[in-house]
Amino acid sequence: MASEFKKVTLSDVAVRVGVSAITVSRALRTPDKVSVRLREEIAAAIADLGYVPDPAARALASSRTDVIGVVIPSVTNNVFSDVLLGMYTAIEETPFYIQLGNTRYSALKEENLLRLFLRQKPAGLIVTGIDQSETSQQMLEAAPCPVVQIMEINENPIDLMIGFSHYEAARMATRHMAEQGYRKPAFVGARMDPRSQRRFRGFRDAAAEVGLFSEKRVITTATSSSVSLGAQLFGELIGQAPEADAVFCNNDDLALGVLFEAQRRRIAVPERLGICGFNDFEMMAAAEPPVTSVRTFRNEMGRRAVEMLVEAIDAPGPRERQVIDLGYEIRKRRSTEGRTGA
Repeated sequence: MASEFKKVTLSDVAVRVGVSAITVSRALRTPDKVSVRLREEIAAAIADLGYVPDPAARALASSRTDVIGVVIPSVTNNVFSDVLLGMYTAIEETPFYIQLGNTRYSALKEENLLRLFLRQKPAGLIVTGIDQSETSQQMLEAAPCPVVQIMEINENPIDLMIGFSHYEAARMATRHMAEQGYRKPAFVGARMDPRSQRRFRGFRDAAAEVGLFSEKRVITTATSSSVSLGAQLFGELIGQAPEADAVFCNNDDLALGVLFEAQRRRIAVPERLGICGFNDFEMMAAAEPPVTSVRTFRNEMGRRAVEMLVEAIDAPGPRERQVIDLGYEIRKRRSTEGRTGA
C-alpha cells in the first residue's frame, strides 16, 4: 500500500499497470475506449494504491466537472431534506455527484456560493426559488451550464424550473376553510421568507374575496419556525383577536403548536377552531385530531430536478426554457370539519 504521507498520482497508477498516464486518464474518462482487461487492471491498481482523482485538475483539462451544484436555504428544514432525498435517489443512476451549498436564507451567501460553484465548472446547477438577487440572477443567466430553479414557478425561468405556486396553494387552503363555515380566519407565519410571504398573500386575497380578511388576525415573526413558536404565536393571536375561529399557518410546525396550545386552553378543535398547515408532513395525519395541510411533492421535485438537469447536460445546445408545475393537494382532515353549516 502507498504511504499515507505521499499523495498517489495518476502516474503512479500508470507505472503500476505498465501503461502511460494518458491511457489511465482515458480509461477513467471514457472507459469504453479501452479493453475490459485493461480497465480491470487499472481499477485494481487504483484500489491497491488508494488513488483519488483530483476534480480540480480534471476541471482544468475539460470544459466541466462531474459535479452538480445544489444551493438550498436550509439543511435542517424537513422540506429541503425531502427534496434532497429525491435528488440523491436520482443522482445514483448518473455519473454525476452533488455538491451542496447552504445559504441560510442569505442573498449574499447565495451570491458567494454561486461564484464558488461556477469557478469549479459544474455540470449543472440547482437553485432554490425565484428571488435571487440581481447579482445572482446575472451569474445564473451567464452560467455555461444548465440551471434548474426549484420549489416555485413563474413565467420567467432563468433556464429550467420545477415547483408549484405557493400563492395558489395558500389561496385554495383558505377557501377550503371558508367553505367549511369558518368566518374569522387568521394567519400565523414565521421566518416570512419570500415563499412564506406568497402564502400570506394567497391567504389574504382568498379571505378578502369573501369579506373575511382582518389585519388584526395576522401574526407573523422573522424568527425560525418551531412547534413551541406556533404555540406562542397562537397565544398572541388569541390575546389580540379572541374572535378568530380558524388559523392558516405557513408551515406544519406552527400548525401543531397552534393545536397543542388550543388544547391546553380547552379550545375545541375543530368545533371552535379550525387549523390548516402547509407541507403535509407525516405528523399531521398522526395528530389528534388529524390536521388539514397543503401537501407538496418535495421528493418528486428533487428527483425530477436532477432528471431535467441531466437531460439538458446530455443534450447540449440551444433549448427552450421549461417550467413544470407539480401542483399541490389540500389534504382535508378533521381539524377543519367543525363549522360546516354554521
